[in-house]
Amino acid sequence: MTADTAGSAGSVPQHTSAHGLRSWTLRARLTLLFAIAGVAVVLVSTVAAFSFVHLTDTRRVLFSQIDPASLQSDQLFQAYLDEETGIRGYLLTRNAAFLQPFELGVANQRTASARLHAALADHPDLLRLAADAQGAAVRWSQDFAVPAALSTTAGGGRTAEQQLLGPGKARFDLVRSRFAALNAALASERAATRAELTDATTQLMVALVVALVLVVLAGVALARVLRSWVTDPLTRLGDSVRLVSGGELARAVEPSGPPEIAALGSDVEGMRLRIVSELDVVAAARADLAATNLDLLRSNEELEQFAYVASHDLQEPLRKVTSFVQLLQQRYMGQLDERADQYIGFAVDGSKRMQLLINDLLAFSRVGRVTDDFVAVDTGVAAREAVAELSDAIDDSGATVTVGPLPTVPGDPVLLASLFTNLIGNAVKFRGADPPVVTVDASPDADGGAWRFTVTDNGIGIEPRFADRVFVIFQRLHARDAFEGTGIGLALCKKIVEFHGGNIRVDTGYVGGTRLCFTLPTGAEGGAAWHVPNTVTRSNS
Repeated sequence: MTADTAGSAGSVPQHTSAHGLRSWTLRARLTLLFAIAGVAVVLVSTVAAFSFVHLTDTRRVLFSQIDPASLQSDQLFQAYLDEETGIRGYLLTRNAAFLQPFELGVANQRTASARLHAALADHPDLLRLAADAQGAAVRWSQDFAVPAALSTTAGGGRTAEQQLLGPGKARFDLVRSRFAALNAALASERAATRAELTDATTQLMVALVVALVLVVLAGVALARVLRSWVTDPLTRLGDSVRLVSGGELARAVEPSGPPEIAALGSDVEGMRLRIVSELDVVAAARADLAATNLDLLRSNEELEQFAYVASHDLQEPLRKVTSFVQLLQQRYMGQLDERADQYIGFAVDGSKRMQLLINDLLAFSRVGRVTDDFVAVDTGVAAREAVAELSDAIDDSGATVTVGPLPTVPGDPVLLASLFTNLIGNAVKFRGADPPVVTVDASPDADGGAWRFTVTDNGIGIEPRFADRVFVIFQRLHARDAFEGTGIGLALCKKIVEFHGGNIRVDTGYVGGTRLCFTLPTGAEGGAAWHVPNTVTRSNS
């Protein structure tokens, strides 16, 4: 069964008479189905319960009343028969020993009589027949048996044959006929009860079979309607969703089934349309971004190429200018006036600073351009090379440089050596009144994926508000006459660290100098480190 498609996503139309069961909600359909099944189950259960109660009552009547009554009737008659046998033997032989069966019969008939009346308490007709039979026996005993026995004992009365064949026989034949009528009535009642028991058993079996058939039919019907109302629509919806999720975004999701599932399909279709729309926007944005990235990459390459070419091409004329200015200073110093000597000095200083600036700019432009694949770099060796390169500045300043155990990391050895040279050189250069004390340390990062390096000094420090500005190229915090330099050093360090996949920052919480922190990934070594011994380089002063 296929239901109409829901009118809008998220809405569940209620059942109306215009469309019949097709417009009913799944809840309404299942409610109706389970209501019908419930009514059938209640009816069958009622019939089965009635049949079971009837069967139980019939069994109770048969086995707790009729059968015991038949047995007690036979035992009661047997007791009276024992009494009649004892009286007969005593009358014929006048031997008192024959009265023993009579006395035994009297005792047995009392027990059997009580049990017979108890068994037939719910059967007044049979109880009346039992009373008639027992009354006839009592009259035989009172009117014949006891008087005859007493008369015989006294030696009087009629002869035994007359007593037995006369009123005694007639009275006992009446007892016999009354018990025969009682037994016949009990047999008839037993046959009727057995027939009723058979009917009740058959009725119960029929009810159970019908219940079983109804359960099977209900299960089959429930399976069919669930497949038609739930499984098939959900399967179709799932197939459509899988096709869409597999890449067929243009494939429409067609809602079907009950209103709830149709509404779900409409929601999925609406979601597909929104995803398609958003993907179109994303695709357009991605195309724009790719074009922008391509332009940016081209611009960066052109800019770096320009910086490299410009700095490289400026080297030759700058060297010529510097050489001739220095030659002019050497040859004509003191031969001109004081102002001319000052101008020549300015020219020499400017050309030297220009040459230093071009060299730094050239080094900055080379980062990431001329580097091959990374190799394992012992940062301890790189730090010692930096200390050796800075030995003149360290000796002049009286600095103490301590290099702690440093790890081996993947990287470019030239760039990492340049990194330590700039950081240690800055620590020595930006010093205060006391001789510089510089410490280089490293420790594993918290997550174990990188090494954390620190370069600490006791110099003039960096104010927190300049913590980001110092890494911008050509940015200087001091005048040229206070500290020499081009303002590229920390920008170059930042580029080298980021090129290796790390980051660098100023520890603004450190007081008493400057502490620069940077990280380098552990790489393929997974955090394994090759340490070097502590290296202490001290000035000779």
